[in-house]
Amino acid sequence: MRDATLSVHHPAVSEDGYAALSVPTHRASTIVFPDAQAYATRGKRSLDGYSYGLHGTPTQKVLEAQLSALEGAERTVILPSGQAAIAITFLTVLAAGDHVLIPDTAYPPVVGFCRNYLAPRGIDWSVYAPGIGAGIEAEIRAETKLIWMESPGSTTMEVEDVPAIVQVAKAKGILTGIDNTWATPLLFKPISHGVDFSMQALTKYPGGHSDLLLGSVSVGSLEHRQRLRDTMRMLGLGVSPDTVGLVLRGMETMAMRLSHMGRVATEIAEELQDRGVGEVLFPALPSCQGHEIWKRDFAGASGLLSVVLPEAAEANLDAALDALEVFAIGASWGGTRSLMAPMSVAGSRAFPHGRNDRTILRISIGLEDPRDLRQDLDRFFGILSGADGKTTAG
Repeated sequence: MRDATLSVHHPAVSEDGYAALSVPTHRASTIVFPDAQAYATRGKRSLDGYSYGLHGTPTQKVLEAQLSALEGAERTVILPSGQAAIAITFLTVLAAGDHVLIPDTAYPPVVGFCRNYLAPRGIDWSVYAPGIGAGIEAEIRAETKLIWMESPGSTTMEVEDVPAIVQVAKAKGILTGIDNTWATPLLFKPISHGVDFSMQALTKYPGGHSDLLLGSVSVGSLEHRQRLRDTMRMLGLGVSPDTVGLVLRGMETMAMRLSHMGRVATEIAEELQDRGVGEVLFPALPSCQGHEIWKRDFAGASGLLSVVLPEAAEANLDAALDALEVFAIGASWGGTRSLMAPMSVAGSRAFPHGRNDRTILRISIGLEDPRDLRQDLDRFFGILSGADGKTTAG
């Protein structure tokens, strides 16, 4: 071969004796075939095989298999974001004339997707009240094909009785899905409770470092996986193996991170409640709606909590946020850095509640020394209350 050809064609080298703990990052658009017959029959390859880089490389297959093992699922698909994972699930199971039920506490973009994308295409939707449990039966229509859940609920943290909802749905032949991002499958396993589609934003705890976007949907049947993959294929959705590799790295420490964050978040939630800074929303607190269900179904708490701020504190909110030294101000959560974000849910809720009209402070606990977090919180809530903000924590 001439030099130009040798520059393009990589020589084969022996991998005998080579072993590494890290998962190799396989990047590919083109998948090559050993002969003409293999290429001609590539369409007959199973979904676990390889035909084009868009549909996954061995790097992605490792993440899918690892998530399936954690979820207790038959298979898992990987998507570009958590919202993409939700949207693909809806688009896979719903058609014109169908109806989907979503919780009033769903991630706000889900409401926007239903209102602005599904409804104009003839797919109806309605919301149900937080904590409805078996009462979901009264909300079901003849056209209902999917009941979507999120537990705990976005920002306001209400816990759903997932087994009760699933029991009603199965009796009527209705599919169920859930956003399990808060808990991850380490703390709650939806598939074991009969949920058909278990979704999580890998952006959060699995990635764990606030530097990627990815989502997943795990399913208990190969048929559901086939339908999801067909929808993804038609829309040309794939993910970067480099991003997948970052999630694989993050997952190696996820159990330790989540355990630490959940413990510290529980301690801080209890302290803030005792301090009376406002209504603290966190499923591990006995005062939180659904606490008994959380104790029954969940293995523990994650690191995300909320505080409903008193109306009198809102005038000082900007000054208190600007004084933060350890917490960063930003959306998302689940990374190593602790975050705060003032939230407003009024525009996305259908069922009235006093807290919905208040500013709700969402707090994500990271990996900093808890003493530094407490000092920052002392200063923050001191300014909110109009005090001088001097710290009292050691």
